[in-house]
Amino acid sequence: MNTFRSGIRKHTVVRLGRPAAAVTLAAGLALTGVIAANAASAATATATFGPFGYGGVQLGMTLKQAKATHKIVKNSYGSYGCSGWDLKAHPPGRDSVGLYISKKLGVAAIFAPKGVKTPEGIGIGSTMKQVRKAYPQLDTTGQYPVAAVPGNPKARFSFLSNHGKVYEMSLDLVNQDCTN
Repeated sequence: MNTFRSGIRKHTVVRLGRPAAAVTLAAGLALTGVIAANAASAATATATFGPFGYGGVQLGMTLKQAKATHKIVKNSYGSYGCSGWDLKAHPPGRDSVGLYISKKLGVAAIFAPKGVKTPEGIGIGSTMKQVRKAYPQLDTTGQYPVAAVPGNPKARFSFLSNHGKVYEMSLDLVNQDCTN
């Protein structure tokens, strides 16, 4: 143990052997990993789907604007003259698309990744009863239920369900031209 003076304070330096130094370093790295994992979980948990977009991509962004976010990657799928893209942070998996970009309208539809929820608390796995409660004006007259997005009159949520549970959900421009 060495003692030295620095200005007014007296400091004691403890020399650790290699095993003790390794344990101290490992503990520090483990704590850093826990903090990083908790921060990532908190970021995912607080991210809301809508009312204007998700994951740094906004409805109506042009292709150029969406690419400039560096948050999307080209997908091989397209539909009705729209190009398919994925959010880099949330790849949708095989035979799926994360979002559609229309030549005319820009980002026209964004599909919800698992684990995210609308501001009203609806996400993949929610029951249709929960959807109806969250969106009392739910329109069920079309091919699938749609709801106006509170706070964004240019958007709607679309829900696909099976056995009463949402298995796919999207945030769309009301006049989107990419899906049926």
